[in-house]
Order: sequence, then C-alpha cells, then structure tokens
Amino acid sequence: MRPLYRILLTALLCLTGTGLAAQNVSDKEAERDRLQKEISILEKQIKDNQKQSNSALSSLSLVRKKVETRRKLLNRSEHEIRVLDDSIYARQREINRITERLDTMTYYYGKLVKNAYKNRDARIWYMYILASDNLNQASRRYGYLRNLSGEMNSQAARIKESRAELEQKVESLKETRAEAEVMRREHKAGLDSLRREEADAQKLVKQLNTYKTRYQSQLNTKKKQVDALDRQIRDMINKAMAASSKSSGKAGSAKTSTAVDTKLAGQFEANKGKLPWPVEGVIMESFGQHYHPVYKTVKLPFNNGVNVAVDPGSEVKAVFDGEVRQVIVMPGYNKCVLVQHGNYFTFYCKLASVNVKAGQKITTGQVLGRVDTISGETQVHFQLWKDRTPQNPENWLKPRG
Repeated sequence: MRPLYRILLTALLCLTGTGLAAQNVSDKEAERDRLQKEISILEKQIKDNQKQSNSALSSLSLVRKKVETRRKLLNRSEHEIRVLDDSIYARQREINRITERLDTMTYYYGKLVKNAYKNRDARIWYMYILASDNLNQASRRYGYLRNLSGEMNSQAARIKESRAELEQKVESLKETRAEAEVMRREHKAGLDSLRREEADAQKLVKQLNTYKTRYQSQLNTKKKQVDALDRQIRDMINKAMAASSKSSGKAGSAKTSTAVDTKLAGQFEANKGKLPWPVEGVIMESFGQHYHPVYKTVKLPFNNGVNVAVDPGSEVKAVFDGEVRQVIVMPGYNKCVLVQHGNYFTFYCKLASVNVKAGQKITTGQVLGRVDTISGETQVHFQLWKDRTPQNPENWLKPRG
C-alpha cells in the first residue's frame, strides 16, 4: 500500500479510535497485500495448468477463484478511494477555514498598521494620553500605545504561520488528489481484468459442456484417487493407534508412552484455532462435500481436508510438535507425510520432496518437504484427524486475514 494512503487512513481513523484504528490500518494493508499475492499465485497456476494439463475443471476452478479474489481486491480498492475522497473533502474544508481565518487576521492587521501610521508622530501620542478624562483612561491609553508595536509583530507572526499552514495543506491536498487519481486508474484496470477473467470462465464452462464425457472420465479417475488416499490414511491411523495401544499396555510403559501422548494431544487441542498454516496460499477447495461447478447435480469427491494453491517450490511445514508415522507415495498426490500428535494426526500431501522420515520427532514450523506441481496444479492437500474422524482444518488453523 502506498505510504500517503496509509498516512491519510491512519489520520482519519485516529480521530475515531487511536489504538484500534492503527490496528485496523495494519489489518487492511495486510488484507490488500494478501489478495494481491493470491492473484499472483493463481495467475501462475492458470498458465501452468494451460501448458501441462487438459483439465478444464481445474482451469475453471483456478479462474473462478481468481475472479473471486479480484472482486475482493476491487472492493478493497473502492473502499480506499472512498477514504481518499473523504480526506480530500475534509482537507478542502480545512483549507477554506484557514483561508477565512487568514483573511480576518490580514484585515485587522491592516487596521493596526493604518493606526500606527496615523500615530507615528510622538506628539500625537502625548496629546492622546493627555486628553484622557481621568488617570485610569490615561493609563489604558498609554498601555495600548506601548503594546501596539508588539501586537503588530505578534499578529504578523500569526499571519505568517497561517500562510505556511495553508501552503502545506494545499500541497497535501494536491498529493491526495494525485493518489486518488492513480488509485482510480488501477481500479479501472482491475475491472478490465475482471471482465476478461469472467469471459475466460464462460469459455471453460462452454468447453466442459461440449466435452462432458471426457471430463466425466477425468472426474471418475479423480474419485478413485481420493478413495484410495482415504483408505490409505485410515489404514495408517488404525496402525498408529493400535501400536500406541499395544505400547501403553506393556508394564511400565504408561508413563513413557500414554502419558506423553495424552499431554501432546492436550496441547494440540488447546491450540485449536491457533495452529499455523502448513503453507501460505489460496484455498482452492475447503473441507466437505462440493458439487461440480458446471454439472450441478454431480457430486465431487468428499474433501477430508483443504487444498491450498501455492507458489512452485514452496516449503510445507508442520503445524505442531509430533512424530512422523509414515511417508508414502500415492497416485495423484505424489509424496505424503503423516504426523501423529497424541490421538491427533495431520497429513500433508502433494510433495515433490520430503525432508523427514518415519519415527522422527518434529517441531512446530519444521519443514517437512516442498510442494510438487501435478498436472499443472501446484497445491498442497492438508488433512487433520482426531482419532479416526477427519476434522475441518480451518477450524483448527489460524483465521486468515
């Protein structure tokens, strides 16, 4: 965000709420930067998808997500323009007020100068004092004449300060108007981009309708891959829980195994809603059941996690302390890592490389590997389970801006 806009927004918000206002400015700036980064990620993925994949569904998902993000960014831009317009209005009113005050001061200063000029002869001053009706009046007239020069100097200084303030306000207003004009041009460019992206989405919808049989086959392949992954995860979790149960049943093992697992699970659960994201990117598909964006009655495979689009080569990090239970390779998902946190499990898929191995203790934020690009998509698939039940990861991870 531009420095001038940030300064103006801070100044306006400070009038209504100081500490909270400053936080709002920071949050809005972070949101705008995040949206711009998401658009950049999606643009790269759309290009990669066009080169490496013939999946119109994947392209449509990327384009529609980009359209959605673009709209959010444009809404933010419209808000910023309104803030600048309000600032321009407020500054113009302030300039008018200073101008009126300056005119008044200049008028009275002129009268002071005129009076001083008329009374420049000291004899006139003496006569003015001697013509007083009484001693008190003479004292007041003497004080007036004595302070006349000082008052003139003081008034001249105030006029000089007001003129300097006026010049600064006028210059600031020029800068604000220029900033608003730049933002309006960028907003218009964003609207033009949005129209092109919406047209691209319509082309992909038409393509999907034309070649429905081909894309139905791709969808069936995807469903088989999802089902295979789900079976594999459940099998790994069952084995991990069985191994923990067997270990805890041994004499003397309660303190070393069960106690540690219980403590770790408690810590994991205490951080619900505060866990770090494994990657920074754009959520392409959230947890749960979704329908095909074109074939409205067709259900897509149930998503036990979230799919996050990221930049190629992005690092994938552990969301909490734990132990790597298994590293596997699955069709459509490449390398995957299962991490156990007591009776909780996190699963990281679509990795090109893995930095850890089964049995290894890991810590929060530790790099598990790097993301892979599969069929033109650079996305991380992340799941979170409690015992044998998949959870919505977004309920456990930190809220996004």
